[in-house]
Amino acid sequence: MAIVAGVDFGTLSVRASIVDSEKGRLGSATAEYPLLRKRDDPDHATQSHADQLRALMEAMRKALDVAGVSGALVEAIALDTTGSSVIPVGADMVPLNDYYLWCDHRAWKEAGEITHAARAANLAAIDWCGGVYSSEWGWSKLLHWLRNHPEKRAEFATAFENCDMIAAVLCGITDPTAAARSVCAMGHKWMFNEALGGLPAEEFLSQVDPVLAGVREKIGGHYATSDKLAGHLSGEWAEKLGLRAGIPIPVGAFDAHWDAVGSGIREGDVVNVVGTSTCIMAMAKDTGLIPGVCGVVKGSIHPEYFGIEAGLSATGDIFDAIARRAGTTVSELAQGLEKYRAGQTGLLRLTWDNGDRTVLVNAQLGGVTLGWNLTSTAQDELFAAIEGTAYHTRVILERMADHGVRIDRVINAGGIPQRGDTLNRVYANVLNKPVLVPAGDVTSLGSAIFAFLAAGTFQTIEDAQRALSPPWKTYDPEPGEAAVYEELFAIFRKLYFGLGEGEFRDALPRLRAIREVIRE
Repeated sequence: MAIVAGVDFGTLSVRASIVDSEKGRLGSATAEYPLLRKRDDPDHATQSHADQLRALMEAMRKALDVAGVSGALVEAIALDTTGSSVIPVGADMVPLNDYYLWCDHRAWKEAGEITHAARAANLAAIDWCGGVYSSEWGWSKLLHWLRNHPEKRAEFATAFENCDMIAAVLCGITDPTAAARSVCAMGHKWMFNEALGGLPAEEFLSQVDPVLAGVREKIGGHYATSDKLAGHLSGEWAEKLGLRAGIPIPVGAFDAHWDAVGSGIREGDVVNVVGTSTCIMAMAKDTGLIPGVCGVVKGSIHPEYFGIEAGLSATGDIFDAIARRAGTTVSELAQGLEKYRAGQTGLLRLTWDNGDRTVLVNAQLGGVTLGWNLTSTAQDELFAAIEGTAYHTRVILERMADHGVRIDRVINAGGIPQRGDTLNRVYANVLNKPVLVPAGDVTSLGSAIFAFLAAGTFQTIEDAQRALSPPWKTYDPEPGEAAVYEELFAIFRKLYFGLGEGEFRDALPRLRAIREVIRE
């Protein structure tokens, strides 16, 4: 028997869980931190490093109390975070600004420039992240920061992903070159590819913008998968967290990747981690390029497999926005949705409210709802948005399957599938596949699994999954509903590609551009 701590940093809160290798989760607690938005700039989304650390201390202390466990008994701690959430730091690891959170899209112009330069240079690395660079990813965010903070460039030592920064702090690392960097984070968001020589070449980065000259060398440290250690818990942070100094901390990763591990992912599975956004995870022993899919990275989910990541830039955030505009909450607006049937609203929703992460990778797109009439309600729109996220997911799964990714099962993980049947029922019918939902909460369970590996409790991920991952509840497709969705999806697909990359591809970006001019 062994006890570890698993930590999950989400968009709005951190969860710490105390997990027993035989009994499972003994207790957990959460602590919130603010997401800093600006009303006059919908692309702005930042978070304070200090707020995250305060919340971690609060959550860990509470989790130990709930579990009734002494921190001295905890044998390892592991953590995952959102991503790409980027923080520039000085030479002593002190943050120079807040995190550019994953959902910060201010760098959409920089992302376009990187994409253009990569295609002009025939940069192979861009192909491994879908052929289009995103405003949600590391290089575009760092370039945006460097351009907009010229007064801080002299202090800039490097930039870290959220997961690597937190791990380094907990290990007491004050030299940026000594910090570990997650292959998961750097592979999916920074074009790191060991087979291609690591990060993109200095010459390429300097061609994108001379302000990036010399930055490649600064993104140093050792790159590793999560079966390796970032270090050991420092005495200072052991005291702050109520744990024992010297326990191992494995290299971190992104929350969705470890949620997939906690959900019991195996080759042939697709795991939809449905929360504020959706991350779609799959893994394969061997695979090639998948156009428009955000990343194919060896070792990003399971150290021995290629991790395949795609997703939707907003899911729960869209549901929340619909409810907010209606002056209510999602839970209240959702009452009665279980009675809705395929096609009954007459609405079709393109869920691009926060841009498109996959397969178009275009942050300049915007949400579209077709079919409104004078009796349409906010509840109708919410149901159409659920259907829209399911259609969008099907587009992604079809792209994966077209390029050789085996899809035997679909697992809906994350917070939203746990809250009710409607979303899972719609997904099963739209995808026309059984949808499995973990019977228990898997948030931070993936972190615990990697903590157990670091402690030596389990020898393989599969052993830990068999011991800890919960069983599933299955939603089977209903033939009548699936038939209606087959017809609706054909319409959705035509609109998705027509507005996204076809004849009308300029319409939504032009609306955005006009808005930006008027607001200046």
